[in-house]
Amino acid sequence: MMLFSTSLFAQKKPIALYPNGVPNSKPTPASYVQKMGNDSFLFNVTQPTITPYLADKSIANGTAVIICPGGGYAGLSMENEGSSIAKAFNKIGVTAFVLTYRLPSDSIMIDRTIGPLQDAQRAIQIVRQQANEWGIDPNKVGIIGFSAGGHLASTAITHFDKVVIANKNNANLRPDFGILIYPVITMGPKTHEGSKENLIGKNASQDLVDLYSNEKQVTANTPPTFIIAAEDDNVVPVENTLMFYDALLANKVKAEMHIYPAGGHGFGLNNKTSKDLWFDRLTEWMDASGWLTKK
Repeated sequence: MMLFSTSLFAQKKPIALYPNGVPNSKPTPASYVQKMGNDSFLFNVTQPTITPYLADKSIANGTAVIICPGGGYAGLSMENEGSSIAKAFNKIGVTAFVLTYRLPSDSIMIDRTIGPLQDAQRAIQIVRQQANEWGIDPNKVGIIGFSAGGHLASTAITHFDKVVIANKNNANLRPDFGILIYPVITMGPKTHEGSKENLIGKNASQDLVDLYSNEKQVTANTPPTFIIAAEDDNVVPVENTLMFYDALLANKVKAEMHIYPAGGHGFGLNNKTSKDLWFDRLTEWMDASGWLTKK
């Protein structure tokens, strides 16, 4: 029993993304201290990590997913959109990694616009490099994001050719699938203003607005994508989801979208206005796509 408990603890120990120094960083001010706030919201990340949640070997299918919690690029919802999601994936045989990514800040970054993407790309790189150790198929690595974390995930699935990390071995940084839950997508008129301002600034150039308006970055090589949103979301307009889905259709990318009539924003696993569980729909999509089949 002690060995079993130790094993469980070990698999959930955070792994530093950059053990030899964080790229694109400035000396951290004394006032910039990582801290956990209410509702398991994490702030002021300076040492980004991934925390592995390994699927039980008896049901593991070799698929992995990197989880990007939301929080408006100002904080990270580590439980509602992090650990609880990882545990749900474990139940369907998927190994999950909760990404604690840096939040854009001129205080700690040379270029805040690329900081979160660097951490997402580095997470993908590590998971593929250490796939054998974790029992993962390197061709079955996806990414999921919620709200602003959905913007980060949508950036990862559309900007993978724009490499912003050291990648001397030319590792594949393209996720094999994307999952976007009430995501921020655009930096245009229908954006979530807080996420936009935190990432690229209130008065960003049109080029920067276009670059991170990910509905404009979809190509035929964007991976298959599953999207969930609620029609009555008054934080991130549902048009974000619709624009991205339209772009996927225009580029003939396989996609599935579910729009709930109600549910608002930030509901995590459980949209309390519906008896339907979106994670069940996601499981069906993943199964139909072959992600839950062990090779």
